[in-house]
Amino acid sequence: MKISKDIRRLSRNLVRASFVEGALDRERINAVVQSIVASKPRHYIQLLENYQRLLRLEVEKRRATIESAAALDPGASREIVSGLERKYGAGLTTEFVINPALLGGVRVRVGSDVWDSSVRNRLERLQQQL
Repeated sequence: MKISKDIRRLSRNLVRASFVEGALDRERINAVVQSIVASKPRHYIQLLENYQRLLRLEVEKRRATIESAAALDPGASREIVSGLERKYGAGLTTEFVINPALLGGVRVRVGSDVWDSSVRNRLERLQQQL
């Protein structure tokens, strides 16, 4: 079902109102949802669904997944995290994952941004060029 411009605009405003000092606040989110459910405006289900989708996207923007073929040493981990925090700001949630299929190197994903310097990716690009 197509979402109207009013619902998109209102849900974006609700997401903006859900932030406290640059971070999403659970209490504000709960208060927003409670007030919408209590007042039941027209198309409130669509509004809540779009609000939930936008909140999920905001959470993903603040989550970094760092994949490597082997466990990284603490110094390299700190350097990667500090570089990501310089780019994306403080409060970034990081998760380190060991993925032997990468063969070597690192793949970093923050939201929809992906930096892939893995050996596997390089081999795949080389194969495509040949």
